[in-house]
Amino acid sequence: MEGIYQKLRNLDAYPKINEDFYSRTLSGGLITLISSILMLFLFFSEFSLYLHAVTETKLLVDTTRGQTLRINFDITFPAIRCSLLSVDAIDISGEQHHDIRHDITKKRINAHGDVIEVRQDGIGAPKIDKPLQKHGGRLEHNEEYCGSCFGAEMSDDHCCNSCDEVREAYRKKGWALTNMDLIDQCIREGFVQMIKDEEGEGCNINGSLEVNRVAGNFHFVPGKSFHQSNFQLLDLLDMQKESYNISHRINRLAFGDYFPGVVNPLDGTQLMHETPNGVQQFFIKVVPTIYTDIRGRTVHSNQYSVTEHFTKSESMRLDSLPGVYFIYDFSPIKVTFKEEHTSFLHFMTSICAIIGGIFTIAGIVDSFIYHGRRAIKKKIEIGKFG
Repeated sequence: MEGIYQKLRNLDAYPKINEDFYSRTLSGGLITLISSILMLFLFFSEFSLYLHAVTETKLLVDTTRGQTLRINFDITFPAIRCSLLSVDAIDISGEQHHDIRHDITKKRINAHGDVIEVRQDGIGAPKIDKPLQKHGGRLEHNEEYCGSCFGAEMSDDHCCNSCDEVREAYRKKGWALTNMDLIDQCIREGFVQMIKDEEGEGCNINGSLEVNRVAGNFHFVPGKSFHQSNFQLLDLLDMQKESYNISHRINRLAFGDYFPGVVNPLDGTQLMHETPNGVQQFFIKVVPTIYTDIRGRTVHSNQYSVTEHFTKSESMRLDSLPGVYFIYDFSPIKVTFKEEHTSFLHFMTSICAIIGGIFTIAGIVDSFIYHGRRAIKKKIEIGKFG
């Protein structure tokens, strides 16, 4: 048994030295104090990292399909009134959304940016049909306008081209005009009056769109209802056709839900244009992103990169409408972020490396100083007695 004990003693990697042979120095004490403080500092630093989560990032091929994309936006047009502004969306599958009103709010703002009115019913002007003719049909191309008097005509060639003329015709007949909401001319002039009342105002639009998860675009276009009606309503009602200043500020534009660390490059972007009309285009590459926090909660969202281009009115195509266009496409690569804690074994390994490494380096430094001082002392003694 004694032989076994002796063999174990021979395996001892930590041989003990008799205290009589210890030599403690002032430099050794200072090095010990400094190294201990450094060990404590690095220990608490590593412990702090252990308590906090680290984010692991991976790039994967995006194999998802059949989903929808939620676009959140908040954009201010300081020189376009709300009643003339509409938002449309279209994708490569052919699905179109015209004059979207769902989940969108518009705010009338004055020249100082103060909110005048908030409308929860959405954005965009109502669709303006062709004017109703006396014969019951709608105004055709190059046809002279002769509005219906809704049964109150005095003769075969009697036309009522305004709401006042319809009211006068009814008065002459001795009839009561009880429901002006059904009179075509009154509907039009009421809308035009609303446009006149908003003169000099701007508009803030915020909300969200739910679209197919395929390439497409959405855009904000002023006066679209008039342009699509195949007649000049503004000329018909003795109003002058406008030029639109599409200067705007993008307060927020996000594709999907928020997650920690997301950066939307268009947030806070302001583009002011000196010339009227023009087309502002943003070409956006959407990167699908999955974020998983430390509790396992997963957020499916998107990041994006963007480039922009502005076309002046004189360079626009004849069939192009002035406005702000967001053209988006999807990246085939998906990014995943996952929050994780450092494992306890990794933490212990780091602590052991800190203690062992500093202890070893401190020992080397102390030994170098100790032997250096002894060598200098020895040379002095040799010189003194030599």
